Amino acid sequence: MEVPRLEYQELEGEPAGESSAEIRCRVEQARNIQRDRLKGEGITCNAQMQGRQIRRFCTLERSAASLLRQAYNRLGFSMRAHDRILKVARTIADLEGSDHITLQHLGEALQYRNSDREY
Repeated sequence: MEVPRLEYQELEGEPAGESSAEIRCRVEQARNIQRDRLKGEGITCNAQMQGRQIRRFCTLERSAASLLRQAYNRLGFSMRAHDRILKVARTIADLEGSDHITLQHLGEALQYRNSDREY
């Protein structure tokens, strides 16, 4: 993910965005969501999901499904890459408390995938 350079004045001011405590709270909530969702599956987090669980728990909004199909075809993803992207998108959705993976969640997951490939 590309991050723009800050101006010096921005470094002197109050930090913007969430505090570390707020982020920690969101992460803990997301982990609880995952544990509850995956109860009875023998796993506790999205990263551990296998194919059957991914198909069951990573439901996409129609626009997100279309974007994933396009990315898969244009970028030549393997099935493994496809599933990893879905698990990351599911985690992003959990951090926002969303039941479904939206276009924004999937777009962010794809962006992480692409930035990871550049290095």
